[in-house]
Amino acid sequence: MKGKKPWQAAAIEALEEAGVRGVVGRKPVGRYTYLKSLDDGEVVPCMVELYQLEATSVELDFKEKGQRRAAWVSTDEAARRVREIELKSLLVNFRPKIKR
Repeated sequence: MKGKKPWQAAAIEALEEAGVRGVVGRKPVGRYTYLKSLDDGEVVPCMVELYQLEATSVELDFKEKGQRRAAWVSTDEAARRVREIELKSLLVNFRPKIKR
């Protein structure tokens, strides 16, 4: 997102895609790659940085509601639900970094 730091973009994406607001860490907790299919049929490689977000509230109405099915699940269950092998590994090995 133009003009945004990566962790700020992650927070915006969490709100738009899942309706989740919270405190986001400034350092990535992992990275993975995948092939993205564009609307025109082209397939392009993408690298994604993951940022930890501690949820403080959930909006019932959000930008991509209806395009997604949101559910709170464990990291192990989340890993079972995704296709990307690298993301599965990151989820299985994720350990929250608690800031106090």
